[in-house]
Amino acid sequence: MLFKKMKKLWIYRVIRGKYAKIKYVGKKGAKYMLELRNVSFEVEGKHILRNINLTIDDNQFTVITGPNGGGKSTLAKIIMGIEKPTGGSILFDGEDITNMSIAQRAERKIGYAFQQPPRFKGMSVRKLLSLAHGKELNEDRCCSYLSDVGLCSKDYLDRDVDGSLSGGEVKRIEIASILARDLKLSIFDEPEAGIDLWSFAKLVETFQQLQETSRQSIILISHQERIMQLADEIVIIENGMVKTKGRKEDVLPSLMNEFEPCSFKK
Repeated sequence: MLFKKMKKLWIYRVIRGKYAKIKYVGKKGAKYMLELRNVSFEVEGKHILRNINLTIDDNQFTVITGPNGGGKSTLAKIIMGIEKPTGGSILFDGEDITNMSIAQRAERKIGYAFQQPPRFKGMSVRKLLSLAHGKELNEDRCCSYLSDVGLCSKDYLDRDVDGSLSGGEVKRIEIASILARDLKLSIFDEPEAGIDLWSFAKLVETFQQLQETSRQSIILISHQERIMQLADEIVIIENGMVKTKGRKEDVLPSLMNEFEPCSFKK
């Protein structure tokens, strides 16, 4: 019963593609998997985002970066439907999803990993991973997903996702649950936040594997140079606008030279 109830909740949660080199093909006639047209967001007269125009191809790994407070997380939430734009439109596989709910977007296999994941009292890690996957997972599969994010599976499978876990542990468990899903578009909001250096190295390996083999598109918000090195494209958001968008090889060198060393981490 708990599994069925929580399955409904998970439609609002996140992400994952499979470790298989299968090219995703969008709906016939759709030029891009995701297209944002003049998207704006305003709160009490303050412009958070201004006329964002952005396209994401299928199988594309995009890193969104830029100064804090520039609107990166807001943009991610708008794509997921957590926030509604005050202007512009969003197309996914050629379909206008601007006014669709989070649940409707989740049904179209868009997923989002929160920067600060929720906790579930009475929900074990094993059950959470099975819920994310959509059916019961055996222990080996659960262990594999946890190992990918740097957790010793035997220590966590039967623990509850509650206040007994640290923020970093909950974050890694959420990312593991993302890996258990099969979505077309995955959105990660600073997945490295609250993660120790060893676990971060494991995450970089996991994202590299996703970049090389996954059939899904990935949008990842990060300040980490090692993550930006994995990108197909880098988008710089500053003052609520797209300042730069281009191939990693073109954007990253100038980005590293432009900002102070403390702005971006290696």
